[in-house]
Amino acid sequence: MNLSESEGIMSYQSHGLTSMREFFGDFVIYRNLVPADRRLAAGNELSLELGLTGGPPPRKAENEYGLIVAEMLRQARKLDFPKTMVKRLVYIGDTHMNDGTAFRNICLAGSWPGWAFIGQEDMSMPRHVVYDEPFVLANRWSALSEFLSFLDEKGFVRDEETVVVIDVDKTAIGAKGRNDGVIDDVRVESAKRTVADVLGTGFNEEIFRAAYSELKQAPYHLFTADNQDYLAYICLILGAGIFTLDQLIREIRSNRITGFVPFITLVQNRREELGASGLTTVHDDVWSRVQRGDPTPFKLFRYIEYQATISRFGDMPGETVEEILRQRIVITQEVRDIAMEMRRRGALIFGVSDKPDEAAFPLDANTGLKPLHRAESLAVGEFCGNMS
Repeated sequence: MNLSESEGIMSYQSHGLTSMREFFGDFVIYRNLVPADRRLAAGNELSLELGLTGGPPPRKAENEYGLIVAEMLRQARKLDFPKTMVKRLVYIGDTHMNDGTAFRNICLAGSWPGWAFIGQEDMSMPRHVVYDEPFVLANRWSALSEFLSFLDEKGFVRDEETVVVIDVDKTAIGAKGRNDGVIDDVRVESAKRTVADVLGTGFNEEIFRAAYSELKQAPYHLFTADNQDYLAYICLILGAGIFTLDQLIREIRSNRITGFVPFITLVQNRREELGASGLTTVHDDVWSRVQRGDPTPFKLFRYIEYQATISRFGDMPGETVEEILRQRIVITQEVRDIAMEMRRRGALIFGVSDKPDEAAFPLDANTGLKPLHRAESLAVGEFCGNMS
């Protein structure tokens, strides 16, 4: 049964199996800024060429991110059209701050005009689209079709000189407000599985859930840096009983522990307890990576996250679309449509993601598992009979 939008429930339909490779090819970068298409230079190489400072790969909101990605886009365009210069940019994402900042920085670095669509599905409000140059903000992903018409009306040419940058998580897949809950569930599931695997019979799910639920909240972001690796490691240490949650909260609130590095340093100083709990090997790996400035130091957690994520791709024969949206990470049909339309006109389609590479690629290529952008899943979009 299809329910109308006016009844407060969006109706969706499946468009069959596909993968993000259909529209990205291998033009995708994850957190390490290493393109899946190895014909392109990696971010650290481009950083040297551009005379930028070294260190960990810059994040979306940093100026250096825009400079590196802009150069990648130029190089990617020349692979197919050696004599063509990039002249304009379209960006599609789900967060005004993070994606919006990345969009502005890429435009600035390339000296390109551009428009960005920032979308989410919010059924608590009537359909609403705001045009605030250079942004189009919408509470329906189906507004992407209007965005295309809008670009045409503005005379914004869509051809070989145009680049379309699309955010991966909660945009191309797991659309925000529609299907992003599955991505969030996978993160919790991955952290839980990691802690459970390491602690074995000593794992207490109640302790884990209490710690995770509390420390994931915004008031603790100064402590966790809103970093899932840090959060999973902290839950592991609490699960082993080296600290209690109440004790940790008191230390945070009294500013005796001001961040993750001071916390893991305290753990490092209690190595006898680590040995008794069997965590020495795992801790030493995380500790050494933190010392080297690795922003994703809990590699075991990230490998498990990849496995949990890939398990949520694919078909669910016989299930309703609503159930698929609850259980599977799906490709956003509206994003797929605009990407394929732009590609037909000659535009370059390029995917960007903050997801760590370890959570996006199989640990061993010989397992037969695929990188996330090559893995097949269902494409789901708004039911066309209900479009406003």
